[in-house]
Amino acid sequence: MDSVDRVYPLFPILALYTYTLMSEDQKRQLESRLWNIANKLRGRISADDYRDYILGFIFYKYLSEKQYLYANELLEGEEVTDYKAVTDAETLQAIKEESLLKLGYFLQPSELFSVIADRGRAGTEEESNYILEDLQAVLNHIEQSTMGTESEEDFNALFEDLDLNSTKLGRTVGKRNEIIAEILYYLQQIDFKLEEIDSDVLGDAYEYLIARFASNAGKSAGEFYTPQQVSKILARIVTTGKSKIKSAYDPSCGSGSLLLRIGKEAEVSEFFGQELTRTTYNLARMNMILHDVHFRQFNIEQEDTLEHPQHLEKRFEAIVANPPFSAHWKSSENPLNETDERFSQYGRLAPKTKADYAFLQHMYYQLADNGILASVFPHGVLFRGAAEGVIRQYLIEELNALDAVIGLPANIFYGTSIPTCILVLKKCRKAGDDVVFIDASGDDHYIKEGNQNALRDEDVDRIVQTYRERKTLDKYSYVASLAEIAENDYNLNIPRYVDTFEEEEPIDLEEVSGELTELGKALEANGKGIKEYCEELNIPTPF
Repeated sequence: MDSVDRVYPLFPILALYTYTLMSEDQKRQLESRLWNIANKLRGRISADDYRDYILGFIFYKYLSEKQYLYANELLEGEEVTDYKAVTDAETLQAIKEESLLKLGYFLQPSELFSVIADRGRAGTEEESNYILEDLQAVLNHIEQSTMGTESEEDFNALFEDLDLNSTKLGRTVGKRNEIIAEILYYLQQIDFKLEEIDSDVLGDAYEYLIARFASNAGKSAGEFYTPQQVSKILARIVTTGKSKIKSAYDPSCGSGSLLLRIGKEAEVSEFFGQELTRTTYNLARMNMILHDVHFRQFNIEQEDTLEHPQHLEKRFEAIVANPPFSAHWKSSENPLNETDERFSQYGRLAPKTKADYAFLQHMYYQLADNGILASVFPHGVLFRGAAEGVIRQYLIEELNALDAVIGLPANIFYGTSIPTCILVLKKCRKAGDDVVFIDASGDDHYIKEGNQNALRDEDVDRIVQTYRERKTLDKYSYVASLAEIAENDYNLNIPRYVDTFEEEEPIDLEEVSGELTELGKALEANGKGIKEYCEELNIPTPF
């Protein structure tokens, strides 16, 4: 059988079985059937396109099962207790009203995933029943059911990437219908067990699939996913000393994984995020709902954060981010930026071709007085001069905002092999507070996983513990005073503070001399032997 990389259509469904506690026997029995759909799709649809379809259909199935379970709860004690059998208009209307308040959306019994999937496979073995129009109508109706309600914004155009008429799925309507019916059929075999297990199991499975797609997506992967271990570091840092967080924010939230990771470290009342790419924005909203975050608890917006910030009036207790590295922005072309409160006090704007400090300034502006900000950046932010040097000095000297600098190993992010760092900023630091420098980039601080480097749990624990305890460790960390940083002209390059130099063992010259003498004797003996052989053969000696 081919590798996972070549048969990515097969992988997501098998991975879901793994996460939803199916037995190994059940997975093996289905593998041959799943192989058929993998062969049909391989070479005809890209991994990115397939990701949009498979994750979208998983999300539809999740919404459907949540609707079915909730409707059955409401029907307890009624004459008809199975939602699929309900036909009474008054009962359906009552379920709809309750569902919109509780779930934020509504599905008719005829629109449930299982009903559509069963209808698609009810034809002959050679031909599936036609379901494309009905399926498209269902997806549209999920969005339409929220219009005029609190959840409208969270469901608006959520399924727009599921183009059922795309020729990527097949050149003819029949071929497209066959593929879609088959995908729904195989997903239908999976019991998400929403009534039995922690809802995060499915959410974690969904994120696992996103991670697997990211590992094969090349350069574009960084747009929507941050490696889980890096997410853990950021989340644990911003929740230091807290079990409850009022609000968490990510200005470049991708698939939302960073925000959700904060929710695993502390109880979060509200999640806020902004994402520029439309497809990724949809993915983030789906990811929130799949992790059972109620629609009233999150607000994800789609816009350019630097040019059109959507939450500017709010202040957040925890801010995490993995913004696009050294992105272009319209700083010099927009005179309003010079008077924008986010940037104006620093005296300079971040360069047009490097928006790293623009993102950092934006986040610091929205940080609450009791909050912590932790964000990933390329190493250039530590030492580049000109405008960035001016901004960096102001953050340290005037605002006393810098709390820690953490160096990460190279090649741990999808799509780039460059070394990266984490900057930690706080407001209301006391005068004279020190700055912790951590160098976690050494060979003994990570492992190799295929073509990527990866942090282990013990590596994550050591980084977080060192940050929290603020201690100097030989060849790993250093606690620097602001005066020391000033002496270095506000250059934050980690080797200036953390000495990782390994002294070489002293060389015994007498021992080396003895070894050379012995080698000389051996060479002389060999030379004599070669000369004798050459004379015996009556040929010239080679020396």
